[in-house]
Amino acid sequence: MAWAATRALLLATVLGLVRVPGPDVTSDVSVIYRGWYEVLRTGTFPLDDVTWQYPPAAALAVLSPALLPFLEYATAFFVLALAADAAAFALLLRAGRRPGRSGAGAWAWIAGVALLGPTALSRYDLMVTAVAVASLLAAARSPRLSGALAGFGAMLKVWPALLLLGTERGRRTRASWASAAVTAAALAVLFAGAMPGAFAFLTFQRDRGTEVESLGALVFHVARHFGWEGQVLLNYGSVEFLGPYVEAVSAAALGLTAAAFGWLLVWRLRAREFGAATPFDAAFTAVLLFTTTSRVISPQYMIWLVGLGAVCLTVRSTSQRLPAALVLAATAVTLLEFPLGFAHVVASDATGITLMVVRNGLLVAASLAACRGLWRSTVTPAGRPAVTPAGTLPG
Repeated sequence: MAWAATRALLLATVLGLVRVPGPDVTSDVSVIYRGWYEVLRTGTFPLDDVTWQYPPAAALAVLSPALLPFLEYATAFFVLALAADAAAFALLLRAGRRPGRSGAGAWAWIAGVALLGPTALSRYDLMVTAVAVASLLAAARSPRLSGALAGFGAMLKVWPALLLLGTERGRRTRASWASAAVTAAALAVLFAGAMPGAFAFLTFQRDRGTEVESLGALVFHVARHFGWEGQVLLNYGSVEFLGPYVEAVSAAALGLTAAAFGWLLVWRLRAREFGAATPFDAAFTAVLLFTTTSRVISPQYMIWLVGLGAVCLTVRSTSQRLPAALVLAATAVTLLEFPLGFAHVVASDATGITLMVVRNGLLVAASLAACRGLWRSTVTPAGRPAVTPAGTLPG
């Protein structure tokens, strides 16, 4: 079985049985997560650690290895990440076997997670993505459950708040959005009351630079060859550019994100036709735009896009086939730049710049194609009467 074979290889890489060139990607689990685990066990969040930049429910993922006390922390985490991977695969497989659906989503998940290499099992993003996949696939049958899962996901890592953007107007939107808001609010109150520092992470992003793998970082990769006097340093948990003009580029990235969300708002107001694929396509497009324009594009972010792209591919009528394929290609290049070629990226040499141009170029192309596909499939062209799939005028 393809899933079992690829995951056995991934597990071998994170357990050290197969050596992968480049930085040890498992140190985030064995050192950083383990350190947070010890703090969280005392009943407080890491108040003095600026690398803790996650919503409060992320504590559940960091503490989860306690469910397997007979295993060492890192090993337990890898096993639980693999379990989340298996759950997402099972959901996609089941969705693809329904009448009128496609098994392409399950295959995309098998390939995408494998293409990211050991990073996939060495970050808790795999767990968050499994929740996101469950949320989207539950939307058709239970909007309230879908919303609750999206709200829970948002309290794990923020971006699942975008999952409900494409929900059909009316009762489904009201039910899912209300459920998401109630779930997120309840978790926020629970964590704020139970553990000090639940929202300290909000102040830990203020002085960040531009991460070396982001779209904006290409400016500095090139500028280093023309005398730019900045530095490349480990800052706030990632390798970033710091120095002249970094604030301006970071501000430009935020501007692009704002513009992307503005486009999504216009789309939401203009959309008229909400088909079976629309909730999936809109969620994928929104998260893709958020990722591409971010001042930080860490390798594990690709897991989000692989998961949402896979959900889109379970529906034959999806408008996101090309963007999903481009994301898979970008994921393969991500493995080449991290961990395999990360020294080249940090050095901004020809190999590093080429890898970043190709990877980020694929993400930009995927973003543009996703927007085009979503718009063409849902926004009624001028002169054509707006009707719902059932053939009735929208209410």
